[in-house]
Amino acid sequence: MRAALRFVEACAGLEAEGAPDEPGPAPVAHIRVTLYGSLAWTATGHATDKAVILGLCGEHPETVRPDQTDAMVAHVRAEGCLPARDGAAPIRFQPEMDIILDKETQPPKHPNTLQFEAFDQTGALLLKARFCSVGGGFITSEEAAESSSYALPDVPHDFRSGADLLALTQKTGLSIAQLVFENESALRHAAEVRAHLDHIVHVMMHCIERGVAQAGILPGKLHVQRRAHALYARLKDKDRRNSSLPHEIMDWVSLFAIAVNEENAAGGRVVTAPTNGAAGVVPAVLRYYRDYCPGASVEGMRDFLLTASAMGSLFKLNASISGAEVGCQGEVGVASSMAAAGLAAVLGATPAQVENAAEIAMEHHLGMTCDPVAGLVQIPCIERNAFGAIKAINAASLALCGDGEHRVSLDQVVQTMAETGRDMNHRYKETSLGGLAMNFPEC
Repeated sequence: MRAALRFVEACAGLEAEGAPDEPGPAPVAHIRVTLYGSLAWTATGHATDKAVILGLCGEHPETVRPDQTDAMVAHVRAEGCLPARDGAAPIRFQPEMDIILDKETQPPKHPNTLQFEAFDQTGALLLKARFCSVGGGFITSEEAAESSSYALPDVPHDFRSGADLLALTQKTGLSIAQLVFENESALRHAAEVRAHLDHIVHVMMHCIERGVAQAGILPGKLHVQRRAHALYARLKDKDRRNSSLPHEIMDWVSLFAIAVNEENAAGGRVVTAPTNGAAGVVPAVLRYYRDYCPGASVEGMRDFLLTASAMGSLFKLNASISGAEVGCQGEVGVASSMAAAGLAAVLGATPAQVENAAEIAMEHHLGMTCDPVAGLVQIPCIERNAFGAIKAINAASLALCGDGEHRVSLDQVVQTMAETGRDMNHRYKETSLGGLAMNFPEC
């Protein structure tokens, strides 16, 4: 959606550069999109085609109305053109013909590559752009798709590794959350940082609540029944009868994660944490902290997210958060590592214990494949988020039982994850060509 929006805005720029005083049709008359690699193989199941249409319609992930998206997409399909913008003529776009799924061409930089082309009325090419979707809603030009080329902002506490991060905490006496907060506050006002953190918490909690409230069948040919609504009713009934066993608190954590990922599967609004497919892990563990941990506070929830973001940034910078690049270890594995670090931090862990929690959680996701059945982010993705959340809580607990000393460092695990992803057969990296996607009957 972001890539399509960026391209259509560039097309609007072409029109602005034209001859505004001369009446006539807009220079851009037709747009064509080509999806390569993993995006082509899972286009319908991941709703990539739908996202492209919405982006070309001018929609943005943060502001699009999920309850209106189906009608918007249906309108474009029926009309065969994009909505007219600012008085310009409609642009021809027929999704069945103009979204091309190229499953043969190997994209040179990243397996998630999109190409956009704009033509005038004669069919002459006016503009062409290629973007790579590198995970978590981040897009970059094809030329800058490799992690080593990311441009990082100047911040007071620059860190590129877990070792750097721990050294900074020792040098400054600040917690990981405080370091990240000072970095963010160097880029925008501190009040904005706090407000944005609170907004993220609100969206995460609202997503859980909406997921719990919804019943019915998820979109797609698997006809998966939503589970969160019925699971919530059963758990509430056990609470009323005071018949729950101590370990069944984990059922609530599973419920929170499942609710979020059912919303994701249904096209609802989620927070990429670090990706959509892994969006349930961090909210579930954050909700566990809020609802079940004595002393939980708004400030604690902010520190949770700040700490988690530090871990996510290390994986993004030094490995990947893209299932198409490294499998699900880069999605649910990273999410579990982030959540473990965040929870450990707000439960009083030292920076060394926080790093240990992140390391434990990822170590036991190494090698996890991404093999969504029928290309849908449903089986095994929804349930897998529940297990990622449980592992995160366990990892935080184990780290808190120790003193922060451990044999395998987070940096070594990040490096191992990257190497494992490179070695993994492409069929197990979000193509739906291997694993459960091949061995589970779709009908």
